Amino acid sequence: MAAGPFGALREQLTDAAATFAGSADALAGILAGIVDDVDRALGERLEIFPVCHHSPASALAMVRRLRHKQPKVIYLELCEDLQPLLGELRNCRLPVAVQAFASELDGFPAEWGPLSVVAPVTEASAEYQAIAYALETPGVELVLVDRSTDHVFQWSPRGDAGAATDPPADTAPEAAGGEAGEQTALHGDAVGVEIGDLRPRFAELEAYLLHHGKVRHWSEWWDQYVERPLADADHDTYRQVMVLIGSLFRRLRPARSDRTDRDEDRERYMWTRMREHLAASGADPADCLYVCGAFHAASRVEQFGLDSPAPDFAITPRTGTRWRYGLIPSSHSAIEAQFGLAPGSVSIAAANWTQAVGRSGLTTYRLDGQRGGKGGRGRRKAVPPAAGPAGPVADRLTGFLAAPPPLDGLDEAELRGWCVDIVRLARRNGYLASTADAIAVFETSILLAGLRNRARPTPYDFADAAVTCIEKDVVPGRRDVRRLCEILLGGDRIGQVGYDALPPLARDVLDRLRPLGLDLEKRTIQRALLDLHATPELAGCSDLLWMLRHLLPGDAVRPIMGERRLGHRSIQESWDLALGRHQRALIELGYEGVTIEQVLEQRLRRSVRGPDATAAGALAAVEDAIRLLDSPRLVDELGARAVELLAAERTVDDAPEVLRRIRRLLAHHRATAPTLPAWCEAFVTTGYAHYCTLLPTAFVEEETGVRQVGAMLGFLFSMESLALSLGCDRSQLELAVAQSHPESPAKVALLWAARHQLGLLPLAELRQRCADLLGNPLVVPAFPRYLSGFVHALEPVPGLAPFVVETMSTAFARLPDPVLLPWLPTLITTLREHGPELVPLLVREAARTFPGTLPELDAWVPPWLGPTPGPAPAARATAPTGQVHGLLAAHPMAVDAVAGLLGCDGGWSTPVDAPAGSAATTLLLAHPDTVEAVSVLLGG
Repeated sequence: MAAGPFGALREQLTDAAATFAGSADALAGILAGIVDDVDRALGERLEIFPVCHHSPASALAMVRRLRHKQPKVIYLELCEDLQPLLGELRNCRLPVAVQAFASELDGFPAEWGPLSVVAPVTEASAEYQAIAYALETPGVELVLVDRSTDHVFQWSPRGDAGAATDPPADTAPEAAGGEAGEQTALHGDAVGVEIGDLRPRFAELEAYLLHHGKVRHWSEWWDQYVERPLADADHDTYRQVMVLIGSLFRRLRPARSDRTDRDEDRERYMWTRMREHLAASGADPADCLYVCGAFHAASRVEQFGLDSPAPDFAITPRTGTRWRYGLIPSSHSAIEAQFGLAPGSVSIAAANWTQAVGRSGLTTYRLDGQRGGKGGRGRRKAVPPAAGPAGPVADRLTGFLAAPPPLDGLDEAELRGWCVDIVRLARRNGYLASTADAIAVFETSILLAGLRNRARPTPYDFADAAVTCIEKDVVPGRRDVRRLCEILLGGDRIGQVGYDALPPLARDVLDRLRPLGLDLEKRTIQRALLDLHATPELAGCSDLLWMLRHLLPGDAVRPIMGERRLGHRSIQESWDLALGRHQRALIELGYEGVTIEQVLEQRLRRSVRGPDATAAGALAAVEDAIRLLDSPRLVDELGARAVELLAAERTVDDAPEVLRRIRRLLAHHRATAPTLPAWCEAFVTTGYAHYCTLLPTAFVEEETGVRQVGAMLGFLFSMESLALSLGCDRSQLELAVAQSHPESPAKVALLWAARHQLGLLPLAELRQRCADLLGNPLVVPAFPRYLSGFVHALEPVPGLAPFVVETMSTAFARLPDPVLLPWLPTLITTLREHGPELVPLLVREAARTFPGTLPELDAWVPPWLGPTPGPAPAARATAPTGQVHGLLAAHPMAVDAVAGLLGCDGGWSTPVDAPAGSAATTLLLAHPDTVEAVSVLLGG
């Protein structure tokens, strides 16, 4: 039991377990097992380097080890299919994320799509230092050995693709808000994969550590008890402590679960890949370095180690899903949000990294040409000779665990600078802070550090003190004090993908927009002014911007002036462009095609071929194809699909949208083409038969609204002439109306309007029916519903506008207040909802009917209450003379044509003695009201 370098430590822990737990069984087994895990990991022939993600201590230890060992092969825990992208990091400004993206799935549930996996990379991380060393040092090979992105989803539970996400959410109650909240979505809904997810997966253990560590969240505990003590530790101490922590968290976790099985399968996968590479390359394990998370360094799977007799892990083949790869911008807040870290923790880690590098004098590794910092790798110190074979493992854990934490003296100058700067920053953001607040923050920071057993206040202590002393009850601006502290201590650094690392589509977009003269890679919002009349060569930029407007988020490309409608293009446009802020969305477009036109065409096709495609959606796709692509072939294809979808629909929920769009498309084609396309004719004939078939059912179904029935009738009546010319039978519509027997008052009114339009219900009879309804006390409470139906009837029968105005006026005059007042909100809501279509008809008719001035109103008699017009007076039997006759005589061809259409025979006569049998006289006598109106217009 006492054998090995850690025998003494094992005995001490076993004795302690027996003393404090009263039994040497469970607790002793856990503590002894932790020591065994450390002994096993450090005794492996292939050197294991345990890390924690985005840990400055891990990055510093990695730099020291790489300088000393200078390995020839580095095995890195990262998805193996991401390796070709790592060289593109030199064209980016960190942090960025390596991404794998798939939109067309083969082998995964369709509801999971699109699939996305990201692996963020920051400069203050051990993985970046290893990548930079391998790519910039000749003769060094970098091998990624973790599961592929395809296996990430293969091994996730089928119930939820999001279960593949590695870390849990942080227990911190704060959420990044305001300005920082904009950057938390840089990764979208991608699954995050990182090296070294080191966090307790046992909720009670984490709560215990936070409580006794006197901290609020896990990031602060890690910074105080692990990060700072290991920042200056030697290599052996660092390795042993990290494996110890990984083993502790591994053993103190819930019983076996899907997550545990995935972790162990990943370890088997990585050891299998390393064995395969060593066998194929013949590399010496002494010249290799295995970089993995500390959790996986304490693995107990049977494939662990190069000398394990266990067979290799059976790796399943990848699915047929086609993955696309690229780099997307990342940020500190996006990493914190995705991996459950406390807000500001990654920014604080970056600041600690910068301070530690300056304090230690180390020369870090950096990719040549890396953006966002000094070029190259800086001045390099003398490199020690490469390490020979590893010597025997010495016990460093006993001394590290037994020794008290090193006391870090108070740096008053640093803390004082923080306090002064936070007060200055707070005043700029609207806080009433003063020098007294700076003093209070200084003293409170020291007080909080003392309460938490710290000799030196950490950034977390300082932030808590600033919130306590400066932020009283309200936040005057967008940023609260905690956010200001994050800005002060380093801010939310946002990465950027360089031009050379962008996919071809993104580069093509930037090249085609170059005539605008803007630097579109900046993250600021830039205004673009396009005068297409003075500078016609900018028309291509305008077309591209409208396509980007359709494909990208709304605030990436936003038109300020100008529009693109069917048959209309503005000659002047103004745009707000923020492509730099939405690099991720632009890059992901590049995964779908080579050009914007190709991506837009593919999306339009997918929109009409999906399981939830509708005829209205297909017509919208047709409009987009006409407006944005001007591709007749694609328009015909989408239009034919719209006909198929309309014929297959069994509901009329989208009838209003279908009617609105097909009217617009018909008007466009009539104005721009000599004949209608074949798909338009097919859509009209199919829609006519389809809606005639569904009309009787729609009238009686409660699920079908009045607006939908009105839209169906609007389609049938407005498209009737075209449908009849294309071979449809009007008797089908008459039979559909005759078979309709609605019970709802609003639908009954719609049916009456339809019968009136077909000539089956005269206006006088319709007026009499409404009068009977108002005269029946039992029906009066339901009359507003009839009136709502008549309002909706203006869509299919706009000629009823005078009758609707008459009926509404009568209702307002005769309905009692208990009925009228509750109905008014419904009327207002109906008119507001259908304002663009119905209100103009009512307003024009009301303006024509009602008097225009108040004096006229006193003597005004509604036309429907006036005397019934009698026969024409005898004086009109004579032929009219004067200006009217002269006007008609001056245009004989027009009069002859109208007379022929009306069936009037006879010749022309003179104005003095016009014979009663002449064609003009017959025409004028048959229409005396028209003659009088023309005479008034001419001043006669």
